[in-house]
Amino acid sequence: MIKYLFYILISLFYFNLSFSKDINIQENLNLSYKCKLDKKIIKNSEYNYQTFSDKDLEKKVLDKFEIESIQPDKLLITGLSSFLSSSEKLNVKVVNKDVVLFKAIDQDNSYSESAIIDRQTGELLHEITKNIESENSEKYISFYSCKKMQENV
Repeated sequence: MIKYLFYILISLFYFNLSFSKDINIQENLNLSYKCKLDKKIIKNSEYNYQTFSDKDLEKKVLDKFEIESIQPDKLLITGLSSFLSSSEKLNVKVVNKDVVLFKAIDQDNSYSESAIIDRQTGELLHEITKNIESENSEKYISFYSCKKMQENV
């Protein structure tokens, strides 16, 4: 649990750092991962930051999560969600030797998705926020363990 909190804090740090830059792609990558869901935290009208294990959830595996980056500003994400698969929606793009971080917000500023993956450990944190500016905002935070399928640099 402490490990997950550490990654949340790191992601917040990187998000704050990246808002000043928005795009910082330091490496060309072509990565493919297979990821297993470890747990999910849900905050909505029914649950108040309740944690669910992989046994409690239906979708447990991301069969093919792919990351492609080309310096200086191209980052393509596929397999995590259809929203993130559209490259023009990515507002924040950070790629370095340690992490890949990205965030996208819809045009109405009511929906956002962000994720950070540690390239060494394969730990992935994926956050979805709905109704951002509403009192009834919803948050879904998923934690995955990922294994590299291939890497072509």
